[in-house]
Amino acid sequence: MTMLGQLEATTNDYFMVDDKKANDLYFESEFLLDHFLKNKKGLMERPGGGLKIRVPIRYDGNTAGFYSKGDTISSDKKDAITAALFEWRHCYGNATILRIDTLLNAGAEQFIDLVWEELYGAQMSLTQILAESIFDDVGGSTERFTGVRAMCNETTTTAYGGITEAEVLSEDGTYVWEGMTKTTAEFLTADVVRTLRSDANYGLGKKSKPDLGATTETLYNSLVSQLAVQQRFVSNTESAPVKAGFTGIRFEEMDIFPSKGCPSGWFFGINSSHFGFAIHKKGMFVRTPWHIIEGSPEDKTMKIFVDGNTICNNRRAHKAHSGLT
Repeated sequence: MTMLGQLEATTNDYFMVDDKKANDLYFESEFLLDHFLKNKKGLMERPGGGLKIRVPIRYDGNTAGFYSKGDTISSDKKDAITAALFEWRHCYGNATILRIDTLLNAGAEQFIDLVWEELYGAQMSLTQILAESIFDDVGGSTERFTGVRAMCNETTTTAYGGITEAEVLSEDGTYVWEGMTKTTAEFLTADVVRTLRSDANYGLGKKSKPDLGATTETLYNSLVSQLAVQQRFVSNTESAPVKAGFTGIRFEEMDIFPSKGCPSGWFFGINSSHFGFAIHKKGMFVRTPWHIIEGSPEDKTMKIFVDGNTICNNRRAHKAHSGLT
């Protein structure tokens, strides 16, 4: 078997052993990746192409009303649907095996260890930048995700999903594409979380408030300490993060968890009914074959690709808070 053939076989074994547990590495370091990408709990689109990712948004309901016997009732069709357009983002993780290293690790077990360690590194590096990019703001790199800080950005003239706040006005006079971020410096308390959820309350259903709360580990630990004294949160075993193997608590119908990608001083209230991912049909952690790097002394490389972006279909259903201690 050629060296490229050995690399392919070893790579296939890596992703197949222990009931394909290696595939879980993409999700196990960040709850938002696990929740939205792996378990598809929120929006999950798999477009096959297009210049941009189109996400329909509804900003008004249909015509409705009371009527009495003999009344004429409306059959008017309300044009209350438009679409947000999100850019495609392309991310990769790299694995490279140098020819010199294969000579130094010529034994079968050494070779497998060498390849598996490189594959693990490619997965973890890819996962890390995905997890961090989820929280990106406008004005950052245009190659990264359109993150939740961009979704909650307060600047009315800054477009999100190709739409500015003033461009979508409901019949009741509200701007339904409003980004919401509170910047008041204050301590993170149960009342702060409760107010944030109420501010983002949208609609009539039981899922009208943000159901996920992401913050830093420092702020999370502080909040848990307060709630533990007051006995105001449900046992860990009932929170969605803990069920998925992450740290988390459940407080008043919100699952709160610490995230390594969360910027310092921030708390994010995310409504999972209106947030998620769009990933190209050919871009969900797709692996390329190993090949020889051109011009190298037969060094080999392979890539893992993710093509897509975070998406939202109801911007005002979420809210962020910065300046927290």
